[in-house]
Amino acid sequence: MGRVSDAKQRLMDAVLELIWSGSYGSTTIDHICDKAGVKKGSFYYFFDSKAELAAEALEASWQNHRNEFDGIFSATVPPLDRLKQFSDYTYKFQREIKVKYGRVLGCAQASLGSEICTQENVLQKKIQVIMEHKRQYLESAVRDAHAAGLVHAPDPAAKARMILAYYEGLLTQARIQNDVEVLREIASGMFAMLGVKEKKALAVAA
Repeated sequence: MGRVSDAKQRLMDAVLELIWSGSYGSTTIDHICDKAGVKKGSFYYFFDSKAELAAEALEASWQNHRNEFDGIFSATVPPLDRLKQFSDYTYKFQREIKVKYGRVLGCAQASLGSEICTQENVLQKKIQVIMEHKRQYLESAVRDAHAAGLVHAPDPAAKARMILAYYEGLLTQARIQNDVEVLREIASGMFAMLGVKEKKALAVAA
């Protein structure tokens, strides 16, 4: 089986990179094994299918990012600052991705979800769960901003859904155009949707 201790992790890393920089449909188990340096028999030792591997890899990747999200959306951070930090984090992350791969890759969950939503139910549900976690982070910031009188958002869940849709739309646009600078609009767009006054927005950006 080779390096058993890290073979499973290498398979998870490989599938994420291949489907994010390419597509789920074009990525085969042979491609994954070659990328990971793992024999095909070892693949089936850990996973029953490509979909099962992708679902577990997405979950592991999300858990690795949770600490960063917890810090960005900490209750100790002013709510509008959380949204600004989240926007800055996204821009920086996608800029690093472009340097590494030569392209802006956008949101892995959105790209994969739109491709497999009519085909792989287990994988689709995993993506839905992760996207819901993202929405909940945004909702917490919106709810606290409303409570502090910074915005008028009596239904923070609905407002968070709108913001997430806008956020994912910009990431998709950045991927299509291969232009990371599109993502500089994230914070200003979020603030506009929340009705944040220009002076407040500038104060947060400073």
